[in-house]
Amino acid sequence: MNWANESSPKEFVLLGFSDKPWLQKPLFMLLLISYTTTVFGNVSIMMVCILDPKLHTPMYFFLTNLSILDLCYTTSTVPHMLTNISHNKKTISYAGCVAQLIIFLALGATECLLLAVMSFDRYVAICRPLHYVVIMNPWFCLRMIAFSWFTGFSNSVLQSSLTLNMPRCGHQEVDHFFCEVPALLKLSCADTKPIVAELFFFSVLILLIPVTLILISYGFIAQAVLRIKSAEGRRKAFGTCGSHMVVVSLFFGTGIYMYLQPPSSTSKDWGKIVSLFYGIFTPMLNPLIYSLRNKDMKEAFKRLMLLTFYYKK
Repeated sequence: MNWANESSPKEFVLLGFSDKPWLQKPLFMLLLISYTTTVFGNVSIMMVCILDPKLHTPMYFFLTNLSILDLCYTTSTVPHMLTNISHNKKTISYAGCVAQLIIFLALGATECLLLAVMSFDRYVAICRPLHYVVIMNPWFCLRMIAFSWFTGFSNSVLQSSLTLNMPRCGHQEVDHFFCEVPALLKLSCADTKPIVAELFFFSVLILLIPVTLILISYGFIAQAVLRIKSAEGRRKAFGTCGSHMVVVSLFFGTGIYMYLQPPSSTSKDWGKIVSLFYGIFTPMLNPLIYSLRNKDMKEAFKRLMLLTFYYKK
């Protein structure tokens, strides 16, 4: 596949907020703290879910995959962003830009599908509890995960190839922090309407279909939870599902804003802030949401800490 054309530069200049020098140091510290928190939080969730036998269930298997995704998702952009902010030369090689675009798109699309899979898992657990073990068997869970990853990367290859093959006529200044579709499309010196229409179609498939399935699942879940007579049972069900809905709202809300409207209609600085939110801050918040709002996770953390303290003694 031809990722480059005759108008492709050897490197791109990532402008970010370079026109606001007073913002560089606060932004650097904010990104550094966010990235450190993301790494620590997601690695902690992965370790707890793997080491605690009580969490060897489909729900926490999917949560482990979500943590892996978020860790890779932020790592594909933040380290290079930190390097650029701390240096005067804010560039990325063409090959680096291609890799960043493919990985960021692939992991973002995979997360959209994974969140839909997680909502289906909660639907089966609450609405079909007697059939849960049969439906959510290990082989089915593996196939759902494989489908999410394969579809995410396939979508990324398609969108990346369409974006990168647009003529740029030597333009190399990307008004963004990293290589992302809306920002790269603005470099094109040709009519982008046909490509934007194709990209919009793929974005609808990846964003609107999963979020629609999630809303349908949670509609059935809400009906089932309201029929539970036990107040404790309703509280636990709403607590588990509530954390998932917070993640869904944050991720899909900002993603839909960015990808389901023409690039020209997005405010220059506002688009950058939205990208930072779903690309960096949401992966940081996921571990906090799932650990602080999930009783099983909090108890598993306590067991792991007690076990660690016991072995140190």
